Amino acid sequence: MNFTEFVRNYHIQLNEQQMQAVQATEGPVLLLAVPGSGKTTVLVSRLGYMIYCLGITPESILTVTYTVAATNDMRRRFAGMFGEADAERLEFRTINGISQKVLQYFAYRTGKTPFQVADKEASAAVKQSFLEVTGKYATENDIKETQLDITYAKNMRLTPEKIRDMDTDVEKFPEIFRTYNAKLRQMQMIDYDDQMIYALRILEQYPEVLAHFREQYRYFCVDEAQDTSKIQHDMIDLLAAQSRNLFMVGDEDQSIYGFRAAYPQALVSFEDRHPGAGILLMETNYRSRQEIVRAADTLIQKNKNRHPKKMTAAREGGGSVTEIKAVSRQGQYNYLLKVAQDCEQETAVLYRNNESALPIIDLLERKGLSCRVKNSDMTFFSHPVVNDICDFIQLSLDPWDGEAFLRIYYKMGAGISKKAAMEAVDANTRRLTLLDTVAEMDEVSVYTRKQCKALATHLDNMRYESAGKAIYRILNYMGYQEFMDTHGLDSGKAEILKALGDQENSLFDFPARLQKLQEMMREGYGDPKSNFILSTIHSSKGLEYTRVYLADMLAGVIPSQIPGRGCVPDSPEANAYEEERRLYYVGMTRAKEQLYVFTFGPNLTSAFSGEVFEKTKPLNAVRKTGTAVGIRGSLLKTPDKKVQKLPPREVEACIATCESGREVQHQKYGTGRIASVSADGIAQILFAGENSTRKISLPIAFSGKILTLK
Repeated sequence: MNFTEFVRNYHIQLNEQQMQAVQATEGPVLLLAVPGSGKTTVLVSRLGYMIYCLGITPESILTVTYTVAATNDMRRRFAGMFGEADAERLEFRTINGISQKVLQYFAYRTGKTPFQVADKEASAAVKQSFLEVTGKYATENDIKETQLDITYAKNMRLTPEKIRDMDTDVEKFPEIFRTYNAKLRQMQMIDYDDQMIYALRILEQYPEVLAHFREQYRYFCVDEAQDTSKIQHDMIDLLAAQSRNLFMVGDEDQSIYGFRAAYPQALVSFEDRHPGAGILLMETNYRSRQEIVRAADTLIQKNKNRHPKKMTAAREGGGSVTEIKAVSRQGQYNYLLKVAQDCEQETAVLYRNNESALPIIDLLERKGLSCRVKNSDMTFFSHPVVNDICDFIQLSLDPWDGEAFLRIYYKMGAGISKKAAMEAVDANTRRLTLLDTVAEMDEVSVYTRKQCKALATHLDNMRYESAGKAIYRILNYMGYQEFMDTHGLDSGKAEILKALGDQENSLFDFPARLQKLQEMMREGYGDPKSNFILSTIHSSKGLEYTRVYLADMLAGVIPSQIPGRGCVPDSPEANAYEEERRLYYVGMTRAKEQLYVFTFGPNLTSAFSGEVFEKTKPLNAVRKTGTAVGIRGSLLKTPDKKVQKLPPREVEACIATCESGREVQHQKYGTGRIASVSADGIAQILFAGENSTRKISLPIAFSGKILTLK
């Protein structure tokens, strides 16, 4: 069967570039396929051409995919086009699948017991290692960050010296890395990254094993090559070195998994790695309308570390790229709420970080509207910034909470020593708040005394504000923004938390709302049939939607930072910035008909939005700080005028009369009846119309005139 008969018999429709790619079967070939160009169709058609036109046995072809889902999809596509029988003869595997096969064959040849791969055991080992090295219990965020860094170090084949120099937010990562690997060895287990390391080592050190697989596989097809890591490229290159029949399909412009050790440089340097290699292009986008394609291509052309290519649209006319000017981040969320209220066509809201979905989900749930959520990442709720702000809130609601105080006393910019903080907690009689106790200590400085008094007033006033205003006070009046800036913490988490707080009128109710949102995400919130879709850009890769909104396209979010003026091309800093632009590009190219991008003003809008809409490139936002009080450059602003409170003696008199059964009136919850009162003045109160009691601090409630006796 010749090629013409092949495409006619199997009803295959290909353009000229696609036909060239299908027939490129010998030697090393790199196929660069722009978004929506039909690469899966080409890959499947090429497999059929090799089998039915060239007579190549299916068993000699190895097709490598990035994920198990992609493996199953490609097998299904082939079976649908050419039949189930030959689909079963073809081998579709992930790199880990290949590695497993190598290890099993090695065990068979040597008579050794096959390696056992850790799954849950690996996660437990991370937790244990983190605790042993840092002395702290790992949060979900800690576990995620540590696991990503472990994967990166192993996939990039980093030496111990390079691991020590890694740019990581994980405390004492090199020590955790060593401890983790030692625990795996003790259990006589390996993780999925080790699986590749050992497989490659076996292929390099045992010629007979390498010869076996080279004899078995004569043709290699690699899908999503831009997402493949360095160690994976090294393994594929080694297996294909003899036959040299390596067909890689990818697009360095869509490489967005650098944090997982994706190695797009292997595509850029493909001709150097494989002398005499052919470079083919598929530049026609069949997904998006012309305006979207034009805007996306204009953006990605600004990257330098790439093969030259120009994306064109097959679907001319129609479509649009629209800038939505939002007054604020909250204005963006309110706009999306209106979109969700009248969403009759498939609409995706795409963003960089999972937490960007939370303010939208919060608004939707309050209005009883549905959405489809593609990500249920929980790490936001255990992030250090979120934990810190919640501790500030807890200390406002309970100024005697020693645990919360000890976690944040040094983050307030008040110069409180550990000794003073511990003594305040130990001496806690509830006569004075913990901050007031520190302020009365003879050994503290004048500066610390003034700062503690200012902080105590801020905490006092927070209780009478909305949660959003209280969080604003924590950030801008109580020194925490300065702490984040000094320690390089992600202030975006604080912005998301404030957006959630803006919807909660009472600070007292905010912790419960956060808990509810966390439970909603843990249980898999969302309706799989909803037209309104929330997803990270990373999770949307390979997908398409009729209408796309790019949300939170902010300076400091995407791009996370702008290279300095002295940045050298092809430096780590420059390459990182180009990956940021690629992420934006991938988000744009998910849209079929309409693309909407939120902008926020010259100092807040993403630099890439400026490139799309041909504006002057904005600079990173500069946060303005207010005038400080105190001495030695205090971080604290002058507190608001103190709220009028009930005198202490009257508060004590009210508390003394509180007993089970006593009726009370709450400013927000209305009439209630006391169920119980603890020794430290915490009452359980059942309010009218509610099924469960609420925990109320009587000293705080009476002092602020929130609660009165009936």
